[in-house]
Amino acid sequence: MLSREGHWHGYGAWVGSGKEYGREGLRRPGRHPGDEQTRAFLASPLPPMMVGHWLLRRDQTAAERTWTRAVDAVSWLKGIYRENLPLDREDGRTAYCGLHVKTAYALDALPRGVDVTWAYWMTSGSLTSYSVVACPNRPHPDIACPLPPD
Repeated sequence: MLSREGHWHGYGAWVGSGKEYGREGLRRPGRHPGDEQTRAFLASPLPPMMVGHWLLRRDQTAAERTWTRAVDAVSWLKGIYRENLPLDREDGRTAYCGLHVKTAYALDALPRGVDVTWAYWMTSGSLTSYSVVACPNRPHPDIACPLPPD
C-alpha cells in the first residue's frame, strides 16, 4: 500500500431525496468567498458537486472524523454503509458492488490522495452520500485544511 503525507476528513452521511440532491446550485460555491452563492453553498448540507469542496465547509469538519490512517477512514465508511444499506434490485440481485469491493477500492485510493465518495439509493427509497476527503487535496490545493489532526 502506498502512503502519502497528509490526513483525511469524513463528511456525511447525507440522506435525502433525488429531488433535493438535484439542487445543484446549493452544491456549488460561488466565484467569490462572500458572494450569495458561496454563502448558500456553505450553509447547505447537500454534498458538493466536487468532493474536495467539502473542505470549504469548515463548520461540518469534526475532529472525530479526521484521520491520519486510511484504515480508520475506511472503518468509518463501512460503519455508515452498515447503517444505510443499499437498495437491492427487484429480482433479488444487488444493485451495486459489494462492501468488499468498495472497501478494497477505498484502501487503495485513499493512501494515494484520492477522495472517496460512497453514494447510492437505499432500501428506504432515499439517496445517501458520504465522503472521505484527502487533505491537502490534490484537485483543490488552494483550499486550506479546515481542521489539522492533533
